[in-house]
Amino acid sequence: MRLRPLLRPVATWLVIAAVQAPAPGQTQGPVPLPAPLPAPAATDPSLPPGEEQAKGALEKSPRHGEWAEVPLPDDGPKLRTWIVYPERKTKAPVVIVIHEIFGLSDWIRALADQLAKDGFIAVAPDMLSGRGPKGGGTESVASRDDVVGLVRGLTPEEVDARLDATRAFAMKIPAATGKVATIGFCWGGGRSFGYATHQPGLGAAVVYYGTGPEVASLAVVKAPVLGLYGGDDARVNATIEPVAAEMKKIGKVYETEIYDGAGHGFLRAQSGREGANLRALPAQAPGVARPSHQSPPRARFIAT
Repeated sequence: MRLRPLLRPVATWLVIAAVQAPAPGQTQGPVPLPAPLPAPAATDPSLPPGEEQAKGALEKSPRHGEWAEVPLPDDGPKLRTWIVYPERKTKAPVVIVIHEIFGLSDWIRALADQLAKDGFIAVAPDMLSGRGPKGGGTESVASRDDVVGLVRGLTPEEVDARLDATRAFAMKIPAATGKVATIGFCWGGGRSFGYATHQPGLGAAVVYYGTGPEVASLAVVKAPVLGLYGGDDARVNATIEPVAAEMKKIGKVYETEIYDGAGHGFLRAQSGREGANLRALPAQAPGVARPSHQSPPRARFIAT
């Protein structure tokens, strides 16, 4: 699969992480990240949209997006889920998009569309489904503060169960390959890493400025993990080193990138931090995908 513009090193990294997976009994080496490009203009259409551009990006997208209801095993309220399909001839891998603490917003839906643009089936569940007024989800909650309170009330066990249901649903999509990875932002970034400690069948996990899990939980991680962080985000970044040290000790893959001057939520708040958030985006720009002939000859779980 040729990678088109998106969160480009993320998509590329998912491919590389898969094709460089070790044979049984071998230790995985570092997964290289593509080199960043020079700082782009804020209007660069190849970049993921910021919060201000999200609604417009959705309205202009030529890709097929639809709402689906994902059943939960307890027969409770179904997960209201946004799904976007790529325009490609062959079946596609799935990326589950885990929203911020602000719920399933237009911005998260726009990022799902960007993932589809890059060739993935993007599946974005609303983790607040059934938790809002009258059994609604994010869309039913009156204010952002109220959404934040409800998201904070979700336990890791509840989130993992909902992600399990989403993964099971996604693996049965007729146009899907059956390979599934996660990508999460803020609160969702922490849950993306957390899900890797829960689900051994996960293909890869990408963490955008989310806190790391408890060190004791890392032994069961099988998926490679990529973490992307703002340099001015000490609360989150304080969790990086303990996790990185333990992952290295036990032979697991955890690659990190920290962008100087960028704050928490830099991918959404692109106009913030006096340009530092925007300068973090070259790593998301086009032109850094590894040519297919450079990839090691292993079956791809996220690229085919």
